Amino acid sequence: MALQIGIVGLPNVGKSTLFSAITKKQVDCANYPFCTIDPNVGVVEVPDDRLAQLAAFDKSAKVIPTVIEFVDIAGLVKGASEGQGLGNKFLANIRETDAIAQVVRAFEDTNILHVDGSVNPVRDAETINMELAIADLDQLTKRLQNAEKSSKSGMTKALEHEIATLKKAVETLGAGTMLRDVAWTEEEQAQLRLYQPLTLKPMMYVVNVSESQLADGSWKQKTEGLRGMQVPVCIKMEVDLVSMSPEEKREYLMMTGAGVSGLDRLIQEAYTLLGLITFLTSGPDEARAWTVRRGAKAPEAAGKIHTDFEKNFIRVEVTNWKDYLENGGESGCRAKGLTRIEGKDYVMQDGDVCYFRVNA
Repeated sequence: MALQIGIVGLPNVGKSTLFSAITKKQVDCANYPFCTIDPNVGVVEVPDDRLAQLAAFDKSAKVIPTVIEFVDIAGLVKGASEGQGLGNKFLANIRETDAIAQVVRAFEDTNILHVDGSVNPVRDAETINMELAIADLDQLTKRLQNAEKSSKSGMTKALEHEIATLKKAVETLGAGTMLRDVAWTEEEQAQLRLYQPLTLKPMMYVVNVSESQLADGSWKQKTEGLRGMQVPVCIKMEVDLVSMSPEEKREYLMMTGAGVSGLDRLIQEAYTLLGLITFLTSGPDEARAWTVRRGAKAPEAAGKIHTDFEKNFIRVEVTNWKDYLENGGESGCRAKGLTRIEGKDYVMQDGDVCYFRVNA
């Protein structure tokens, strides 16, 4: 299953329009095991020129990109943590995602009313972040109370660790700090993930800007004070772009000086936010991009291709993608000593072209 980014935002900030653009860009899911997609999920490919170049070089019959899912979460209103609007459903849906893309509005348009009467992306972000923090504080406080109650019947090492972690989390939230902004041990993180806290998830801000703000960078004046990754996107322009031919799109982006689609940039940044890298396989039958977490070792990467490959892993033959293209592909790189033989402790690098050797 692809990793999921939940799109959240206040009313009239452009959240639904962004998802509309994503849906129009959605890939054909026939090549993937998760081909039955809910209406509020858009599956898009992660832009990667390396894959296209490898496919052209090897004259691959099929090209399969790596993908990411964007989930359109029900709109948030102030008081969502207390059940206002679709609050409870909203929060439950976010808990199931891997990261959050929070849409904030920086553009001015008198024809599109803002729920709070004026455009202020920093204030909007504070509203949403507060709702997420209150929801986490309520949930984790209840968990802590239950754990402490259980300890009266007998304290175990696991229960002691749970209570200590929950106390730290409750104190952090009570002090006005998001859980993602605190250093946690691996054991504490594993404990916290059991509760799917909203403020522990990686988060990026999608700043909805006008074309002029995108061109001159003036949107930055409105987002001073926002902490975290910010990706400016003219969502109105993106809706137009997805209906253009590749040539028209390229000409339009050159004319506006954008260079690359904001939606493509958003997808790439979301991939980075999740701490992911891409390794590649290529040949006459298929060129394919595969997703693996940054820091993953070769057997884990092999397991992405087939679960049996991880346990039956022998070695991997690795070639840098540029070397592959510039030196005659697989055979040329072997002849020039540019293909390395790596074992189970090899840490995968972004852009590795791999051939895995496994026991039959």
